[in-house]
Amino acid sequence: MPKAVIAIGGNSLIKDKEHQTVEDQYIAAAETDQHIADLIAQGWDVAISHGNGPQVGFIMRRSELSRSELHEVPMDVAGADTQGAIGYALQQNLVNDFRRMGIDKPVATIVTQVEVAADDPAMLNPSKPIGTFLDEAEAKKREADEGWSVVEDAGRGWRRVVASPQPMRIVEIDVIRQLMDSGVVVICVGGGGIPVVADAEGDLRGVAAVIDKDLASALLANELDADLLIISTAVEKVALRFGTPEQEDVSQFTVAEVKQYLEEGGHFAEGSMAPKMRAVVQFLERGGKEALITNPENIVKAMAGETGTRIVQ
Repeated sequence: MPKAVIAIGGNSLIKDKEHQTVEDQYIAAAETDQHIADLIAQGWDVAISHGNGPQVGFIMRRSELSRSELHEVPMDVAGADTQGAIGYALQQNLVNDFRRMGIDKPVATIVTQVEVAADDPAMLNPSKPIGTFLDEAEAKKREADEGWSVVEDAGRGWRRVVASPQPMRIVEIDVIRQLMDSGVVVICVGGGGIPVVADAEGDLRGVAAVIDKDLASALLANELDADLLIISTAVEKVALRFGTPEQEDVSQFTVAEVKQYLEEGGHFAEGSMAPKMRAVVQFLERGGKEALITNPENIVKAMAGETGTRIVQ
């Protein structure tokens, strides 16, 4: 059976500021799952990854608000918490979809660690804002007392920043392979994986960092020898010069074209599409066959070539 990795954005579970509750996210997961179930019904084996940025932010904000009474939650543990919670919503909805559709297929969520290098240059240059906004005095205090890196964020206040290192190894990849070979739909590598580093003896420990979800999903797709990497996002197609009067939706790119547009700059937003396109390039240059970018509701149509953006060798 053909094999696909589907990467779901964490923001896709939160439609707007008025729909952020756990129940709201569960409903959004149900809507996304239905489209994935339709793909599985066509005969695809699927592994699902997902973002978790907003959800980790919620946990850390609760932790900050309750720090006078309870211990704070370390960032790697917050990532593990979200993998379980988001995985629970996705797998329960998929199981319900399969029952209605008459599909006999198990679903499992794997709490996934992803190894990064302790000497990754990103570790010395924290750049990923996390958590709530603070005033300068509190930010500087946390910097002095707890070793945080903090920055002033566009006049809105001070925030903690952490490293965003490159994913090197998916620790649980053998388990994920075994489950998929047994016909299980696997939900894994949530939020890019829990970032861990190995000491001299090979023992792992979590670190306060954020791994790009799409880069980790690309690595997952390569490790699973997937036929297709699908990045599910907020737009139906990738556009050149997005948000300008010259915006142009594109149905297909080659790797060479994507690399050229990334080098030129100005085509893909750094906080949005550019990281996704870099992840696709990595997947294809490491032996991947094809990638597809579209929004959840158009996954099946995009698979049929009716919409979406394909990236090929």
